Amino acid sequence: MATKENKRQVRELMEGLEQRIHCGPAIRNTEIQSARDFLRRNDFSPASDYFNRLAHIENRLQARLPAVPRPQTKRNYGGKAGGYQMQVQSVYDHLILSTCYAGDFNTERGRVKISHRFNQEGRIDFVELKYLQSLDPRLNGELRKLLIVKDYPSLQKDWHEADAFVLEILPRELVFLYEGIFRCPRTQLFAWLLNIGHGIVEDLLKELQSRKFKFSTATTAGSGPNLGWPPQGWNQNAVSHAATNGNGKTICLEPGQNRRGLAAENGFAEPSPQPPRYPDQLPLDALSQDDVALPILEKAASLESAVEEAGDMEVVVRYTRKIW
Repeated sequence: MATKENKRQVRELMEGLEQRIHCGPAIRNTEIQSARDFLRRNDFSPASDYFNRLAHIENRLQARLPAVPRPQTKRNYGGKAGGYQMQVQSVYDHLILSTCYAGDFNTERGRVKISHRFNQEGRIDFVELKYLQSLDPRLNGELRKLLIVKDYPSLQKDWHEADAFVLEILPRELVFLYEGIFRCPRTQLFAWLLNIGHGIVEDLLKELQSRKFKFSTATTAGSGPNLGWPPQGWNQNAVSHAATNGNGKTICLEPGQNRRGLAAENGFAEPSPQPPRYPDQLPLDALSQDDVALPILEKAASLESAVEEAGDMEVVVRYTRKIW
């Protein structure tokens, strides 16, 4: 007859298995059989509720479709497209798109890398800055999460609204993206940083499509990043309105100020269509054959973000479909 200790053990076992059905990690068939052997070995009645619960767990698992296996390799792509020198890393069920920006500020030279991490439904999990050459040399090599969606690993991947943390004091080096960025209201600034990623993805896909017909990887000589799609009321929750333009759209121009795109050069290397610098880096054209990265890019290109302030270091991010 089952002892009190046996009952405690099997109760904890069942509760753990039931929780894993919903939260993971996955339950193996051998664990089900092991639990059933434990019940029999310790004289639990076949009519016991524990046997019924175990059968229910087994039925739930059998009813599920087999999980689609994740690719076992990471792929690294690099090159120039749409006026950007960029890197795209395809990593299992997400990708990271990075571009570099450099410029001068108060006679000091600097360079940063901005990375956008996209989940499998094209939503941005975080925007990260890496100091390649900081205006303060002590920060060289440091990383800063400019915006990060709360609990993004456990969120439903096609979320439409999510809370996010933002960096309270932003790096001065963001002026390399646009010289007037710190005149933007915070909601528009963070929406701009998010939408830069979606805009670059859109430009990348357009260029990859055009290359299929041109049979060439060269871009227009002297061309810069494409910074010109029309505003469509993209950040309805912004505190105030500003001039709009570009992949991030908000540029916050003062009256009479010349419209400029980026305040500095952009690239991982010299801005020319040279082959990738790394031996294991694939050309951007190969993204067309990546069955993980390409669907993510296509979904990301169709989205844009609006941001609403929720606190000194928190915002709410909302996703909508682009109006073409």
